[in-house]
Amino acid sequence: MKINNNIIKHYLKNVLFINGTAYAGKSTMVSLLAEKYGLIECGENYHFKFAGEIVNVENQPNMCYFQTMKDWQEFVNRTPDEYEKWISGVEREVAELEVVELIRMSQNQKVIVDTNISIDILREIADYHQVAIMLTSHVVSEEKFFDRKDADKAFLKEKILEAEDPEKTMANFKSCIARVNSKEKYDDYLNSGFFTLIRNDTDVDTKAEILDILATHFKLKST
Repeated sequence: MKINNNIIKHYLKNVLFINGTAYAGKSTMVSLLAEKYGLIECGENYHFKFAGEIVNVENQPNMCYFQTMKDWQEFVNRTPDEYEKWISGVEREVAELEVVELIRMSQNQKVIVDTNISIDILREIADYHQVAIMLTSHVVSEEKFFDRKDADKAFLKEKILEAEDPEKTMANFKSCIARVNSKEKYDDYLNSGFFTLIRNDTDVDTKAEILDILATHFKLKST
C-alpha cells in the first residue's frame, strides 16, 4: 500500500517539526514550546516508546539492531561506513512510524516533534511554517558527544572503556560520530530551504530569544 504525500500532508497539518544537528537545542525548544503553547510534546526518540510493539527484524532490521547484535563491543567498534549506513537505515524506518503516530496524535491538538524525518521527506509532507531547522557546528556535535549528562551516552562510554583497546575504540567511535555529523550533512540542512536558526555559541543562554523566534515562525503567538 502506498499513500500519496498530498494526503499525508493534509493529515499532518497540526504538526510542527524541528530537525537539525546535535547540540543545537532542538529538544529544549520542543519542550518549552509545548509547555508555553499547550502542544503535545514528542521529544527526541519518542517513537521508541511504542516501536517495540510494532517493529520486526524482517521489516525494520536497523531499528532491531540491538536485538540482533552480538554484544555492545560490536556496536562501539563498527566502522564509520557501517555506522553511517545504520543511522540512515534507522531514519528511513523510523519515518514511517513517526508519520503514522503523528497523524494519530494530531487530529485534535497541535503537536511539536524533535524529528528524525529527513529533509527530502519533510519537503513533501509539511509546509514552510511547519518546519524549523536548528544548527550548531558539526565540530561541536562531535566534540561534545560525551559531555552531555545523558544516561545513554554514559553507558556507551562505559562500554568503550571496557574494550580490549579503549583508546582505539574511542577514536573509532568518535570517527563514527564525525561521519554522521559531517560538514556535508550540515550544509544539506543549511541549504534545505526551510527556516533555519544557527547556534554559534553553545555556552550562551539564548532560550528565551529562540523560543520567541520559533513561536513567531510556527504562528503560535495568535493561538
